[in-house]
Amino acid sequence: MNPIKQVKVGNLTVGGNKLTIVAGPCVLDTFEDAMTIGKEMKRVCEKLGLNYIFKASFDKANRTSITSFRGPGLKEGLMWLSVIGSELGVPTVTDIHEPYQAELAAEKVDLLQIPAFLCRQTDLLRAASQTGKPLNIKKAQFMAPEDMATVVNKCKESGNDQIILCERGTCFGYHALSVDMRSLPTMRDLGCPVMFDATHSVQKPSAQGGCSGGDRSFVMPLARAAAAVGVDSIFLEVHPNPEVAKCDGPNSVPLALAEKLLAQIATIDKASREIGFSDLAWSN
Repeated sequence: MNPIKQVKVGNLTVGGNKLTIVAGPCVLDTFEDAMTIGKEMKRVCEKLGLNYIFKASFDKANRTSITSFRGPGLKEGLMWLSVIGSELGVPTVTDIHEPYQAELAAEKVDLLQIPAFLCRQTDLLRAASQTGKPLNIKKAQFMAPEDMATVVNKCKESGNDQIILCERGTCFGYHALSVDMRSLPTMRDLGCPVMFDATHSVQKPSAQGGCSGGDRSFVMPLARAAAAVGVDSIFLEVHPNPEVAKCDGPNSVPLALAEKLLAQIATIDKASREIGFSDLAWSN
């Protein structure tokens, strides 16, 4: 098994001896909601002994409908993220969709995220890599986990080995995703810390016609399963009132339930680390 490269994100390490929670609203809808979510998630993670990174998008460029809410935009959204990170004292992450956004985002956040649909885009990977900021790269819904090796190589060849790989579900027929837990040790065997996106994995792409649906009731069992397999990070979309969230409400975790969910994940993660993460070497 390849040794895991620990990735420094702001003031914490992903891939070390502590689970990292990446959580926040899907998109920045209001600054007040974002701060409320960030404060509560920081409190819960500190109580449970978990690392915390605040996550939100300044622009959701891949919405189902052209009329869907996309966020405050690049300039204002990055300013919000910078203020949230500074006031809460936590690292921040946001996704970028075009190469020109990489340098601008790198000035304001601690971790750059590559959306799943764009993980093979060479120019985007190169631009993100050349900022020197660590990267969280989501595995495309149509890719096998071992094929992420080519994505990792593109980044390394562009001068960046600070890479986290993220599982977010695989296409399973129309309007459905499934999670193959084998992908977690497979991608970790590439030498990168692995994150599990528990909320996008229960998404139902475009299932509501003009927007995507989802079933948040499966977030807890999937997150618990990933923690049992052994991951370095768990990704969650959280909102005070998912029913009125402007993006990904059906698969978002209600903020009031986040502590209950994370307490269970923390307990399972502790047991998993004591036993040891899956090692593929014995089967070769």
